[in-house]
Amino acid sequence: MRKLIFGMNLSLDGYISSVDGDLGWSEPSDELFQWWLEQEQGITLFLYGRGLWETMSSYWPTGDQQPGANAAEIEFARNWRDTPKVVFTSKTLDEVDWNTRVVTGDAVAEIARLKAGEGGPMRVGGPKLGAAAMRAGLVDEYEIVTHPVLVGGGAPFFTTLDSWVNLNLVETRTFPGGVIMTRYAKAEDTP
Repeated sequence: MRKLIFGMNLSLDGYISSVDGDLGWSEPSDELFQWWLEQEQGITLFLYGRGLWETMSSYWPTGDQQPGANAAEIEFARNWRDTPKVVFTSKTLDEVDWNTRVVTGDAVAEIARLKAGEGGPMRVGGPKLGAAAMRAGLVDEYEIVTHPVLVGGGAPFFTTLDSWVNLNLVETRTFPGGVIMTRYAKAEDTP
């Protein structure tokens, strides 16, 4: 069975973006960007909601060709293009490329099917898709990168659940600017 990881940058009050969609507060330091690169290099399949897909695919296909791109950004772009991706959407996408396929059916059923198969870790991205996977009990690990800012509303990382999910702290790390990463695993998944 494959591991499913849900992790994103969050404000201290638990949002992945502000009400107007602004992500400027989550600009990573070089050290944090390198950490995200290392995490992404360990993923064998990215699972995206439409919104996050549009954000990622608007930049990373050519991120390594941008003026001033550093070594980590070049490697991130190459890794992003090469890693298989699934985009879950209820609308038809005009075009997908870069090792990507579209699923328009039941996202939870498809994620459960993929998780039950063989292969390396998968990362679910986007607040709505992540919330659906959380509610279905499919998320094995949470990588929460908390930035010291309160945005007051927006797209929440966490969703309402029907019951508690006990977690074990696996790792913490502090980054420049007061950013803190905490990684948790579902209690029954912790070695």
